[in-house]
Amino acid sequence: MNSFTFWSPTKVVFGADTASLTGQEVKAFGGTNVLIFHGQGSAERSGVLDIVKKSLDDEGIKHTCVGGVQINPLVEFAQKAADEFADKDIDFVLGVGGGSVIDTAKAVAHGLANPGVPIWDIITLKFELKKSLPIGTVLTIAAAGSETSMSAVMTNQALGIKRGLGTQFNRPKFAIMDPVLTYTLPPRHTACGVTDILMHTLDRYFAPDTVNAVTDELAEALMRVIVKYGKTAMDKPLDYKARAELMWAGSLSHNGLMGLGQTMDFAVHQLGHALSGKYDIPHGESLSIAWASWARYVYSHDVARFAKYARCVWGITNSDDEAAALEGIKATEDYFRLIQMPVTLTESVGDKCKGDVDELADFCTYHRVRTIGSFMVLDFDAIREIFKMMV
Repeated sequence: MNSFTFWSPTKVVFGADTASLTGQEVKAFGGTNVLIFHGQGSAERSGVLDIVKKSLDDEGIKHTCVGGVQINPLVEFAQKAADEFADKDIDFVLGVGGGSVIDTAKAVAHGLANPGVPIWDIITLKFELKKSLPIGTVLTIAAAGSETSMSAVMTNQALGIKRGLGTQFNRPKFAIMDPVLTYTLPPRHTACGVTDILMHTLDRYFAPDTVNAVTDELAEALMRVIVKYGKTAMDKPLDYKARAELMWAGSLSHNGLMGLGQTMDFAVHQLGHALSGKYDIPHGESLSIAWASWARYVYSHDVARFAKYARCVWGITNSDDEAAALEGIKATEDYFRLIQMPVTLTESVGDKCKGDVDELADFCTYHRVRTIGSFMVLDFDAIREIFKMMV
């Protein structure tokens, strides 16, 4: 078993009607003046925002709301908010929504704690982050896992690029997780969420140093749960068990547990970020588009690993490793189709993408100065070929 350090300090408050406990949790972590972020209106329409605000009022906690966070959250939006509230004595930032809202809350918390430092400089590691404000979350979409993760991803609209930041300062103090809040999600959002959850484990599972049996068993079991209850949630949106299983799976998939003792790959996420930055498509769609092309390009690098995935997650019985590996890739692709996710770029954005392969590879390699992946290290030429396969 490889050595590892595991630290996941976020307090999870899970179950129906837990949003009403938000004020208690903010108070417990020292918050007295809270800046709340939410999305395009669903938190207001569902009533969860009113519940959160009442819980803060009940605890005597001052609060201000900022709405309008969009899918693929913009650093420009976060910067504007950080500038606007720089002198308002904010001491706690709360995200009420999904990954985009939570990542925005994280970015603004960093900006408020480091006045005068551009948030994009923090995201792109031009500034060494040494402090931030505490963050809390009320989760309304099971997807990104940002509610318990050390990750945040922002899009720079002016540059048309998307970047991620991994730091322990991104760890929320608490996560309120009520599966009922996901009942009213549009099918597309549910499917994108299922894809994102699955991919967070896949990008850890396909690693060059997979010798931790416990990690493998946990990851394979989690992926089977995601596949099963993802389909159920699509068919029966009000199924509490399905929604609960997916919500908890989303956190476990991205809090670090599924990759303990292994070198993360995350090439598919990097490929997806280039797609989202270029076309502003949902993160989940970028992943379902990218995965099978990546898998078919790299599977021969470790056929046995892909065969293991096929047998343990999809129940493939073929005794030939290469055949099993390819069947597992196809089973994953077929599942994405089953939950109505695109598996080619043309399906998502149309024929306009056919001339963009070189530009996408350039974006993904930061203008040809980096490689991606650890399962198989991918340079510009490899990345270009994978994008070509996606079209």
